[in-house]
Amino acid sequence: MFRGILIEKPDGAEQRVNVATLSEAQLPPGDVTVRVSHSTINFKDALAITGASPVVRAFPIVPGIDFAGSIEVSSHADFRAGDAVIGNGFGIGEKIWGGLAELARVPADGVVPLPAGLSPRDAMAIGTGGFTAMLAIQALERHGLSPELGPVLVTGASGGVGSFAVSLLSRLGYRVIASTGRVEEREYLERLGASEILHRKELAAPGRPLGKERWAAAIDSVGSHTLVNACACTQHGGAVAACGLAQGMDFPATVAPFILRGVSLLGIDSALRPRAERVRTWQRLVALAAPAWFDDVAHDISLADAILQAPQLLQGKIRGRLVVDVRT
Repeated sequence: MFRGILIEKPDGAEQRVNVATLSEAQLPPGDVTVRVSHSTINFKDALAITGASPVVRAFPIVPGIDFAGSIEVSSHADFRAGDAVIGNGFGIGEKIWGGLAELARVPADGVVPLPAGLSPRDAMAIGTGGFTAMLAIQALERHGLSPELGPVLVTGASGGVGSFAVSLLSRLGYRVIASTGRVEEREYLERLGASEILHRKELAAPGRPLGKERWAAAIDSVGSHTLVNACACTQHGGAVAACGLAQGMDFPATVAPFILRGVSLLGIDSALRPRAERVRTWQRLVALAAPAWFDDVAHDISLADAILQAPQLLQGKIRGRLVVDVRT
């Protein structure tokens, strides 16, 4: 038996969420069974726990799109019992029981080796938020972005993805413009490396098809009008990496930035990346790691706290990352 957050939705009934005692026999089929020590709460997890958006594909389910722990049983040649791993993507926490429990059984595609020198707790301090930020930066680099081309905008900067995007860009030598609605987080964002703080209201309302060229590129985790305005103010030949929808899924834009300035819009999907790319991305994250990620960006909570914190995360009231010790 093991503990985990269970989301249930009986036919015709309201969704129920609680910390439940579960049986290993309830776990779905999978290549590896992992003894989980740490997980996280991401925006998608908060949507699942609150029922605010239909991200869950099948009930009942254990949410949690991230986890770190050690393999107990493996039927896959690439993994053995005792291997330390990180899991995310490939439907974990959406259609496959996820990481907000003491045990998880998942496809081998959903796990990668835990990088040397990184503890399970610190891996989840980075989690999908840091992983997504790194993917976005790598996409912009492939497009040709370099520090001498100009500043980079990060929207939703005090959130999980945004905090890591600010820190990573700064450590790579970029001048970072951090957009946030939480002006009280100015000192936090400056510690992470932001050179300029922009209030989100400057980007969140409908804007003009084209604005003044203000940045060479942007990483957007907000969507809707914020993404539109980020594109409208990107300089000629620049690019915007889109990886979130905190403001909304809509994109009420014109084609002006794309056909008049040659701006590129790059979609960032963190869920279905090939394992080799995932391993390289995690290795680069470890190489760029800053102490602030683990002490300032990340905050530790218990399994039960995760349910209570989910609505706060959706309302933009959580700074950085929430690391869940599933053993507490």
